[in-house]
Amino acid sequence: MSDPTDEICNHSSNEHFAQVLARSQQAGLSRRQLIRGGVGLAALGSLPLLAACGGGDDPAPTAPTAPTATQLGFSAVDKALLDDVILPAGYTYSVLHATGDTIDPLTPAYSNQGTEADDWANRIGDHHDGMDIFFINAAGNYTTQDTGRAVLAVNHESSADAHFFHARGQTTNSVNGKKFSQFGGWDLGTRLESEVLKEINHHGVSMVEINRSSTGAWSYRTDSAFNRRVNGQTVMRIAGPAAHLNDIRAFMATQYDPSGATSRGTLNNCGHGKTPWGTYLGCEENWAVYFFMPNGSTPVDAKTLASRARYGVARVPLSGTATAAGSQGWSAVASAATDDRFGRWNVSASGATAADDFRNEPNTFGYNVEIDPLRPNAQPAKRVAMGRFAHEAAVCSIPVEGQPLAFYMGCDSRNEYIYKFVSTAVWDPADVGRGMVAGDKYLNEGKLYVARFNDDGSGAWIELTKAAVDALTTPYTAYTFDNQADVLVNTRHAASALGATKMDRPEWGAINPKNGEVYFCLTNTNLSSRSVMQTDAANPRAYSDSDGNAGSGNPNGHIIRFKEAAGASTAVAFTWDIFLFGAEEDAGAGINLSGLTASNDFSSPDGLWFSQATGICWIQTDDGAYGDVTNNMLLAAIPGEVGDGSAITVNNSIGSDSKATPTFLGAALGQTRLRRFLTGPVGCEITGLTESPDGKTIFVNIQHPGEDTVALGAATDFTHTSQWPSNAGYGPGSRPRSATIVIRRTDGGVIGV
Repeated sequence: MSDPTDEICNHSSNEHFAQVLARSQQAGLSRRQLIRGGVGLAALGSLPLLAACGGGDDPAPTAPTAPTATQLGFSAVDKALLDDVILPAGYTYSVLHATGDTIDPLTPAYSNQGTEADDWANRIGDHHDGMDIFFINAAGNYTTQDTGRAVLAVNHESSADAHFFHARGQTTNSVNGKKFSQFGGWDLGTRLESEVLKEINHHGVSMVEINRSSTGAWSYRTDSAFNRRVNGQTVMRIAGPAAHLNDIRAFMATQYDPSGATSRGTLNNCGHGKTPWGTYLGCEENWAVYFFMPNGSTPVDAKTLASRARYGVARVPLSGTATAAGSQGWSAVASAATDDRFGRWNVSASGATAADDFRNEPNTFGYNVEIDPLRPNAQPAKRVAMGRFAHEAAVCSIPVEGQPLAFYMGCDSRNEYIYKFVSTAVWDPADVGRGMVAGDKYLNEGKLYVARFNDDGSGAWIELTKAAVDALTTPYTAYTFDNQADVLVNTRHAASALGATKMDRPEWGAINPKNGEVYFCLTNTNLSSRSVMQTDAANPRAYSDSDGNAGSGNPNGHIIRFKEAAGASTAVAFTWDIFLFGAEEDAGAGINLSGLTASNDFSSPDGLWFSQATGICWIQTDDGAYGDVTNNMLLAAIPGEVGDGSAITVNNSIGSDSKATPTFLGAALGQTRLRRFLTGPVGCEITGLTESPDGKTIFVNIQHPGEDTVALGAATDFTHTSQWPSNAGYGPGSRPRSATIVIRRTDGGVIGV
């Protein structure tokens, strides 16, 4: 998501790699027209699309079968600024559930006025994000077959607008009435316990049973035994490679669990993953901003400070002087609670050792969290072998019996990296349905890699090991690794040390089920993060938008894709190109490199998902650069394959800086292969998508509508920038809520074709 707390923590000297070949001079910008909303339904042509049997987030248990022909069958939706979900003619949506809805029949209906006490263990969380579907067989176990009965697991991300949970917005105490400040300091006793508990517990993952009726409509049950919340206080197991587990747990030791075997909670779960054996991976993204070191607190040691600096934890200078740090103020509660549910967010070195305080609490976040949606009593596990960073999705390769599995992961911050985890165990279809036992088999032992994109269209996977860092000719001085556990816990440092390619904010990934190729969103960047002279083949654009909100750099983002050597999950080499460049349709050919039109132009690609039923690549946006023209959107694309385009050169020029940056671009899609399918309400992000296997229903998440609504002053209610979904007839009150929507065709047909 576009998070105001996003900051650059990668100050390494790693370069963006350049490459070859040529193209014409950059064209100038033209003035764009402000679009005030509405739905355009101009008819477009169609082109055959290849379908396959596997999905990006629901990989097939075997290699894909031969594709069948299909075509896009909807008219493009115009850009819009309306406060609603806009779909093509012939499509309709309903709200499945929204923030605060009950998952327990004894919990009262949500008021949407912020008046409830903390009962978020029995309510749908906020900021709906990644999600997936898990079918239930007659015995109540996981099955890959569509039974019409399933558990839907939904991630919940940021609480940047947590004031909606409270009657009058986020406050401190009633004496000074001080409001929340994202980067302000907090003193003990300046936050209300009643508010902070709600803010902590709405995070995590919601799991609810959903059922399909005889008409094909889906709804969720409030009384299902499968309904469950995993939140900011759920106890979790620390899991990792057996040979390094004791060293890993030494990094996790806290006053709560001096052994480091368990931790509490998961935060900011953004993109997600689904395992071939039927479990859910909730990926912890912007977790670093919740920790705090109050003024005058005892500083931690230099090594811990160096670790924190690379992750943006408790913003203190490397000199070791403690200062006020930006946070939600969760540690600033005066409470008689005996389990340190608030004190654990204060990460100063107040005790004699790490086991006497919570200086190591940040080390317990930043992982893929495995959850078994169909076993409510199964304890979630943090899979440390997959690395610690700002996780954005963990998509699995197409499983091949007898071969290892690969999970592809982005680190969501500007100038961060793309990673791959390859299991030691080889895939056995008999493990389907074995839950956390299978997770221990495949996700604890393996190799962790980071990507380098070379200047000739090739790429390399660099294994992250202490031995590789120790063998460097030029030592890495920003951090010193004690052991391999240190590499797994401080993955960002290891990736920087070994020369990974800095990327323009890697977010969601997806696997093309037709050919196993891997796609990643590079959402955007700016000149303060990467200059014109630092452009490279994989991140080739730097430009200025003089007529809108975009700013300078690569504000519209792009989508990169790569093909593993021989299609193998274990490959250490790949080839790559750029699938699509986001741009305004009138930006000029030197910026609008993919030839986008009014029917398919977009900015800041964030989410990716491949349909297992149709093969469509769904692209979701989270954008501020084009927000004066359109709300965020969902687009449908017909994917090709790596190398189907041509070599180009991007001619960048801002001020006195200019650079010609060669790169590779995939084949132009045009309006026939790329169309806008949906625009969302005001202020929202379109994120999270899954489908019924027959392709007749897609589930889409609408996150943080009305995000820019400010907290209350003396008024009695908010001045809303959005009132969705209540303005669409769903739920009480007028405060905006995140929600999962269900999209179907009115004729009951397959979506998108």
